[in-house]
Amino acid sequence: MGILELIADGLTTDAIAEKLFISRHTVNSHRRNLNVKLGVSRPAELINKAKELGII
Repeated sequence: MGILELIADGLTTDAIAEKLFISRHTVNSHRRNLNVKLGVSRPAELINKAKELGII
């Protein structure tokens, strides 16, 4: 399961980091990169855009 799916499930940055055995910084970097690539700025927008594109 990827970071985007875990964000969609409502997990916090800390919970995602713990579940994937990665640092908070890595999760935040992935979030930031996803936001830039999909042209959004908020988690809800990220999820909606990903669903629109069929990513999740």
